[in-house]
Amino acid sequence: MDNPAVLKQIYLDANATTPVLPSAAAAAVKMMETMFGNPSSSHTSGLQAKQVMDQARYKAMKVLGAGAGQVIFTSGATEGIQTGILSALYAAKAKMNAGQSYSILYGATEHKAVPESLKHWNRILEVNATIKAIPVDAQGQLDMEYIANEVPNALMICTMAVNNETGVYQDLSLLEQTIRIHNPDVYWMVDCVQALGKTHLGLADTTIDYAPFSGHKLYGPKGIGFVYIREDAPFTPFIAGGGQEGGLRSGTENLPGLAALNVIFDELLGQGDGAFSCTQVLSEFRSQLSVALKNAFPTVVFNHNFENSVPTTLNFAIPGFTSKEIMDLFDAANMRVSSGSACSSKVTRSFVLDAMGLAPWRSESAIRMSFGPAVTQQQIADACDRIQHCAQALGHSCLVDINGVSHEREELDGLLQLKAGGSCCWLYADRQSGKAIVIDPLVEVQERLLTILQCQKLSLVAAIDTHGHADHVSGRVGLAQAHLSEQNCDPLGWPTHCAGIEINEKVLSYIELGERCLVKLSTPGHTADSISLVLCDKSQLLKEKVVPEFTFCGDLILMGSLGRTNFATSDASAMYYSLRNLAKITDKQGLLCPSHDYHNEFVTTLDAEMSRNTLLQQAIEGNISSANFVKAKTSLDLHIDDEQGAEIMCGAFVESCQKVRVSEYDSVALAEHIEQHSDATLIDIREPHEYALNHDQSFSTNVPLTRLANFIAQHHTKMDQELILVCRSGSRSHVAANALARLGFKRVGHLKGGYALRH
Repeated sequence: MDNPAVLKQIYLDANATTPVLPSAAAAAVKMMETMFGNPSSSHTSGLQAKQVMDQARYKAMKVLGAGAGQVIFTSGATEGIQTGILSALYAAKAKMNAGQSYSILYGATEHKAVPESLKHWNRILEVNATIKAIPVDAQGQLDMEYIANEVPNALMICTMAVNNETGVYQDLSLLEQTIRIHNPDVYWMVDCVQALGKTHLGLADTTIDYAPFSGHKLYGPKGIGFVYIREDAPFTPFIAGGGQEGGLRSGTENLPGLAALNVIFDELLGQGDGAFSCTQVLSEFRSQLSVALKNAFPTVVFNHNFENSVPTTLNFAIPGFTSKEIMDLFDAANMRVSSGSACSSKVTRSFVLDAMGLAPWRSESAIRMSFGPAVTQQQIADACDRIQHCAQALGHSCLVDINGVSHEREELDGLLQLKAGGSCCWLYADRQSGKAIVIDPLVEVQERLLTILQCQKLSLVAAIDTHGHADHVSGRVGLAQAHLSEQNCDPLGWPTHCAGIEINEKVLSYIELGERCLVKLSTPGHTADSISLVLCDKSQLLKEKVVPEFTFCGDLILMGSLGRTNFATSDASAMYYSLRNLAKITDKQGLLCPSHDYHNEFVTTLDAEMSRNTLLQQAIEGNISSANFVKAKTSLDLHIDDEQGAEIMCGAFVESCQKVRVSEYDSVALAEHIEQHSDATLIDIREPHEYALNHDQSFSTNVPLTRLANFIAQHHTKMDQELILVCRSGSRSHVAANALARLGFKRVGHLKGGYALRH
């Protein structure tokens, strides 16, 4: 495939927003340049503007089948939602009987704009009804029995015609029948934003009271929308003022937006340029994309049934990959998708899929691929081609097995860090010997580890836990069954038949890995069985104090904290001596690799932790007794449960993690800086598959976050070199730059906004 950096983007996030149709944009520009009159003015320019507005309203009513109902133009769907909810609840309040309890119902998979607006107006209007979510089944269909039981006491019910994350549509006829049999007078609002242009609407033939719509979801500009109000439905203006829209919605009308909507309505009415495809063609496009996904990712799971969803939305998950990983992968191929609602982009789970009762991993890994009726066959064909190349890029990184096809692999040598939430798993590969070890294996990355080992042709020597984990299930058993079924080991996975050597008057067991060895230290405290594993050159074994390449310290020392010591098998006094013994045996500059990383700091050193952790410093330097350490540690542990929330935190945080100032550049400033500082090293810190798909040729070095610890180990003697990091959005590069600066790299910067904002 050609470098996607020079290819036109393929936009498959139409449920979030759409590009403006060229003919609609031209109509809007014409209004701004030549027909800019105010529709409320009585002169010729005003009359011409009013005619455009009247045409838009007439066409909108025809598209919606509004009959005798009204169409009011708004700034968008959110305003339409407020209009419907305010009108309904204000009218309902006047009918309420004192002492009677009432409810307000909404679909559990509703766009967040609806329940949040319901809460707002329920409070502002002092209706004080109980707001209840209507459950859905695994197909995303509303529970009709629940509605039948609850709607008799409801003031209002809010549902949606088509879900924005899954494309699932509701049976509005069955829904209406259920609602009206049990409460003919309840006010009913239907969010129709995702239905426009994708399913038939005949609103006058229903008892729907309010239906909001948005222009930018269907090739119109942002800032224009409309709301349908059924004939005789109560109405309270949401915006008062100059009396525009017949006094129903004040404010000068958005004429450019209305002109653009006129063009969209023409397409929907079959009177335009034929830019929109019919449902049958759109279904064929979805079929092509689904086949491409199945071929590229054989384990893909679709999170909705195509039989009860519109053809323009695919929601899927790929086992073993988070939604962010797939989003970043596709984005590197210049293909835009999303993880769900664009209005909740910071959320890592899909509340829609959670409401449907799907497995948590599907919610956490969900990807939404959506397109509009103006998509072309060529765009779909190009998307299918890029999906395949994305899978091949993952194969290049040994993250998937692409149907046994041989591809050039990037050889793994050194340390790889994989994460699941705040937990860390470490894989060390010795390319020379072909051996590997896995430390603190996680179930969540087990399949990925197995794929990497097979793809890289690595022989697993051991899979070892640094202690018995209380917060998650170890993935060690699965790895051992696949690669170490004949090995005898202790409960943590350490092989029972290993050589021993005396270091600092202690006989320590070790495993050979080519020219390196992994030494086991008993470091109880967090738990009674806690160990630390020191990876060093073989020559270090003859010294009283080794200079480790990496020390896997479990939960003995965490970034910004010490491991908690209030478990049943914990012992703060033992931790005190474990800290001192570790400091006697290992160098303070060696990298510590804990089993948790709650603040995205990746790795640390004893020096770095002692500089911000007074209790740790006092223990190692002998400035505090064991008894006083226990007292101080017990006090710290008392506050862990206050910090943890839903996650079991394994460390008592002694102070907030330090933020180190790093240099930030925009694209112009970076170009100027590079021209003046030719010694600066530009590093792309995206994962290898992203880098392979799309990278600036000036960034010749790739150091992904999963390999950042390895990079730090290799460059700890070159902390004066200037490093400038870049990623897709600037988020990961900022995190990595902070981590490097905290560990002593003196000249670190990153590209703010990343590739997304680089021109």
